[in-house]
Amino acid sequence: MPYVNVKITREGATAEQKAEIIAGVTDLLVKVLDKDPATTFVVIDEVALESWGVGGLPTAEYRRRQRPGG
Repeated sequence: MPYVNVKITREGATAEQKAEIIAGVTDLLVKVLDKDPATTFVVIDEVALESWGVGGLPTAEYRRRQRPGG
């Protein structure tokens, strides 16, 4: 009974996009590990952008530095 927790930043992912993530993760577990999709759980948590960091920086600052001229 797999349980997968996907965390994304809260930036407007649509219900359709989330459904695609859920289906894709489930399909991957079926193909790779032969798991039963009926007992595979996928949870998507949306995290506020200011609560997410990358490379020791808040995400917004990290992104600014990655832009050309940033």
